[in-house]
Amino acid sequence: MFGPISIPFGAKLLFNTVKLKPGVAYDDIELALAEMCSVVKETYGGDEGGFIAGQVFRFSGFVSDEGSLGADRSADHDVAIVTYWRSFEQHERSHADAVFRDKFAALAQMCSETKELGYDLLWQGAPEAAASEHRETA
Repeated sequence: MFGPISIPFGAKLLFNTVKLKPGVAYDDIELALAEMCSVVKETYGGDEGGFIAGQVFRFSGFVSDEGSLGADRSADHDVAIVTYWRSFEQHERSHADAVFRDKFAALAQMCSETKELGYDLLWQGAPEAAASEHRETA
């Protein structure tokens, strides 16, 4: 459940932002979110369903001075759900399914807005082992 994930090149990334209604906290949505993610993982995983992996992030309040341009330093969402799929078509089929819609509806009741945007993977990489070892001994 909390292990590392591996994303194949060519995967599609779906970035879903969730804005909670006023007075709703992360603790209030945690169960609905967990149930929704579990349904996606268990029902739509593999080649036929297309789901590869996913992650959920809660906005920490941190805004990078070094990586941000512009005067607006606010976030328009509280939670980000990042999922990886083999195709956008498989994603859309899964989310049109009644099993998913039921779980998403429970979460949506506590949200003022959600938005899910799709991205094509253009680059991925990790440090080479030799480079990592060099930094550790330097």
